[in-house]
Amino acid sequence: MSLLDDLRQLEVRARQLIASAETQEKLEEARVALLGRKGELTGMMRMMGQLTPEERPQVGKCANEVRSAVEQVLSERMAAMKQAAQERKLAAEALDITLPGVRPHLGHQHLISQIIEEIEDVFCSIGYTVESGPQVETSYYNFTALNAPMDHPSRSARDTFYVLDLAPGSVAHPEVHAQGESDVLLRTQTSGVQIHTMETQTPPIYMIAPGRVYRPDTADASHLPQFNQVEGLVVDKGISFADLKGTLDYFVRSMFGKDRRTRYRPHFFPFTEPSCEIDVSCGVCHGEGCSFCKHSGWIEILGAGMVDPNVLVNCGIDPELYSGFAFGAGVERIAALRYDLPDLRTLMTGDMRFLAQF
Repeated sequence: MSLLDDLRQLEVRARQLIASAETQEKLEEARVALLGRKGELTGMMRMMGQLTPEERPQVGKCANEVRSAVEQVLSERMAAMKQAAQERKLAAEALDITLPGVRPHLGHQHLISQIIEEIEDVFCSIGYTVESGPQVETSYYNFTALNAPMDHPSRSARDTFYVLDLAPGSVAHPEVHAQGESDVLLRTQTSGVQIHTMETQTPPIYMIAPGRVYRPDTADASHLPQFNQVEGLVVDKGISFADLKGTLDYFVRSMFGKDRRTRYRPHFFPFTEPSCEIDVSCGVCHGEGCSFCKHSGWIEILGAGMVDPNVLVNCGIDPELYSGFAFGAGVERIAALRYDLPDLRTLMTGDMRFLAQF
């Protein structure tokens, strides 16, 4: 019966070995040493073949009891270790709910998006709609329908990004192209949206068209190759220059302040006649003259004019029955004049130290 004694002694050693295991790795080593394929208990159970038939039942019962006892002690020790590890982790990661929280950093709209929305609000409040159009246009909508002649400087590749040359005789709109003329381009102005609108809507039309435009300019303090523009169009019966002046005076004062004055200077645009450029009194010197306004007291803000009858005819609108006015302004320029920004490039660099001010 020496095997029975060995089994009882093994149980005692097993409990001591398991109790002394300080880590889960040591506990696993103890399990393998006791119950593994080459463990002590497994080796003893293999010796049962050497026992007499009368001894086997008693020894087998004892071996099973020892095995169950060892497995239970192992399970309890493993559970205790996991519980202790969880408690240590909770203690290390505990939060002091009495401390002030960390305020998340909230973003905000870019200054240009803010200005565009404000312009939209100004015109929508007086009954205008907001229209949009493609940024990749044809020369018909960007130039021809707007009464720009074929030899107009703005059609030059030095002033326009052309993206596709159509084969001679191929056209994207029913118009006569010069042989080899480039037809598809990145729009240089949002005026093309005015043509799309007049083709699809019948007067009265009161609309603005904000959007990106592209010109092959070298970026400097006052120029960007990609910028945002807002153009407007009114077509209705009995529209006069007085309507244009009243509307733009209202817009300028809404954007820059009720104390700002406007000045209208004659100019030329192919799609308006008569045409003018509008200046606003300098907000730095209040019209007295300073370096910001080049000592003139005025700052150019936008261009405008009465819609040329040829443009109305191109869109199927009778110029004898309807008249209208159009205007356009650069959003970056409005932002620069409103906040006295010396360099338009600061709007595009993504410098949060600058953008967070707005």
